[in-house]
Amino acid sequence: MPTHTHIVTREEQGSRIDALLATFPEVSSRGEAVRLLENGQVLLNSNSHTAKNRIILEGDAVEYTVNPPVDLLLKAEFISLDIRYEDEYLIVLSKKAGMVVHPAHGHDGGTLVNALLHYYDYENLAILQGDDRPGIVHRLDKDTSGLMLAAKDQKAGLKLQDDIRSRNIDRRYLALVHGYIAPANGLIDAPIARSNSERMRMVIRDDLSARDAMTTFSVLERFEADAHDDGYSYLDCKLHTGRTHQIRVHMEYIGHPCVGDAVYGRYAPATQLGLARQFLHSWCLNFEHPITKEAMEFKDELPPDLACVLASLEGKRLM
Repeated sequence: MPTHTHIVTREEQGSRIDALLATFPEVSSRGEAVRLLENGQVLLNSNSHTAKNRIILEGDAVEYTVNPPVDLLLKAEFISLDIRYEDEYLIVLSKKAGMVVHPAHGHDGGTLVNALLHYYDYENLAILQGDDRPGIVHRLDKDTSGLMLAAKDQKAGLKLQDDIRSRNIDRRYLALVHGYIAPANGLIDAPIARSNSERMRMVIRDDLSARDAMTTFSVLERFEADAHDDGYSYLDCKLHTGRTHQIRVHMEYIGHPCVGDAVYGRYAPATQLGLARQFLHSWCLNFEHPITKEAMEFKDELPPDLACVLASLEGKRLM
């Protein structure tokens, strides 16, 4: 991947590093600048732990590595989508597990973006996260299922993103985790950063590169332990921020990783209840329509693979 070096001038000092990066011709947008910082692709004076709001000084050396450009002739593919609502401004859909949200290296087809292009065409989708991500307002992990927002209209999409940042959109997830969680409710407030040793893994870390992250949860059910496992807890989790892998990282942090999580789990295969992916489902979206101001609420039942796992624990339910 091509690497570039820039020495900060007197005129540029006092700017935020993400704002400076966005002015470089190799960086397509402010959002792309933030992604480069989060992915550790930016060094400031040889230090990769750089927050997006870091103020730069004259003489600072900014070294940044950009991804090879994704072919902007994105392919429209006929992929069935489970659309729950749409109007001229936005789309609410349920993403199936296994679907990648947008094209990336190694995933140039079969993504949600490819499907959206078939349904709506490029010019009928908002561009909010880069030219290669038409319609995308926020993301779900590949193996997380459930409700997502997409935008057709640019103004509506920007407002939805602002509402997510200001925590005005209620996003809730169902998760089955390992172990018995005694409190009925909990709060996890722990900053998340990308791991220095494993670039695909996020970690809890308190330094300049970490971003604040807050998750609350309520325990819906508990299931007793036996000789093979530590029991399970079934949770309704609410995102107050939207960091990469946030719920999965936070649940690992408190010692209760999601069942089936191959990245953040540490339990024996026999305790994964036959799951080939993490038990995490986006089940509820509650928000104000960005244009009409109408109150909108959508709910999505567990898909069959997760519902079967939950049913298999019926005999272990604790009252």
